[in-house]
Amino acid sequence: MQMPISYKNDVYPLFRDFDRKSMLAKLDLWKYDDVKQWADKILVAVENGLMPCDAAWPDKSIQLFKQWIADGKLP
Repeated sequence: MQMPISYKNDVYPLFRDFDRKSMLAKLDLWKYDDVKQWADKILVAVENGLMPCDAAWPDKSIQLFKQWIADGKLP
């Protein structure tokens, strides 16, 4: 049985220091509450290759983020 995906263990590591600094004017990618609130918009951005700004996420990372949302955005 697979463990549910959590922000702390699975999602947080997807965001680099560079990503965080790039987004700090709008949200803090290293804060669970910010990412939870913006999750749907972040998903659209990563699916469209708009985020991160220097290179698209691999499909595996996008699917992980999608699953985190589907699992209820666990901390």
